[in-house]
Amino acid sequence: MKTRRSQVRTVYWSLAVAIGCAAAGSSRAQDPPAIVVEEGSVARQEVVALGRDLVVAGEAMSDVVSISGSTRVEGRVGGDVIVLGGDGRLSETARVAGDVFVLGGRLETAPGARIEGRSVSYPTVSSAWLTLMEGPSLGLSAGSPVILGAKLALMAAWLALTLLLFATSGRQLLETSESVQANAGRNFVTGVAGVLAMLLTALFFSAFAAAIVGIPLLILVVLLALMLKLWGMVSVFHATGYWLLARLFKKRALPLNYALVGLLVLGAIKLVPWVGTWTWTVATFIGVGSTLTTKFGRQEPWFDLEVPDGRGSPARL
Repeated sequence: MKTRRSQVRTVYWSLAVAIGCAAAGSSRAQDPPAIVVEEGSVARQEVVALGRDLVVAGEAMSDVVSISGSTRVEGRVGGDVIVLGGDGRLSETARVAGDVFVLGGRLETAPGARIEGRSVSYPTVSSAWLTLMEGPSLGLSAGSPVILGAKLALMAAWLALTLLLFATSGRQLLETSESVQANAGRNFVTGVAGVLAMLLTALFFSAFAAAIVGIPLLILVVLLALMLKLWGMVSVFHATGYWLLARLFKKRALPLNYALVGLLVLGAIKLVPWVGTWTWTVATFIGVGSTLTTKFGRQEPWFDLEVPDGRGSPARL
């Protein structure tokens, strides 16, 4: 098992990557360099690129995810390839054991490339939806009083939601926060996959289902996505505050106080251009993934079906 110190590092690796990507993206001199899995090398964990391109020339044994950047696969990928807000390119030597999803960009597959799962491409999906950016832009600068006011109003809404959820479902929130702390990297990928599934479902309902059926189902998908995001972010607030107070400064406090400290810290980061957008995007995916993993802190399967096991007694799936 991981030590507590390594768990804490795991919780915030994605946030650190986000801040680094944002700082690089704010430089006008040149685009941030691509993340490259070199030929002959092996990546055993998930490979994630935020705001930059991703090249897999060697072998990635797990999932490969790129947000607001393009991905080129020349080697092997043992999981799925997910590209949100960029193009996906598979060379003739590419081998993907899972699925390939490209939303907000094009998928180019060279002759000889092999995909063992599905391949889906929706070039017209808005990148703003894919990165889950918070707050209206209205074509104004990040330092505009209107934008700052909107962000402060959002912070007030997050504060009210945090108080409400801790008053009604505190124990379940702590269970989800434990999942955030235990495996942030895996929850991030789970969150990306979950958002991807909901986007594809919404696209299907809006494009193919009849209006009398598709519109209510589309509303349900949007409501589910909203619930996952709200619950997950409050759990991330608690995990952030717990790390800062209990782990970093060795201060004990009530669970609600941990959450409020996390909200203040992430709220302050949100006001910083680039850094705030990427940090909250990463935190959102982690929160959605941990909520899906714990089923809103209930720690039970999403679908608990019972079928006969051949001996007359039910068996759970």
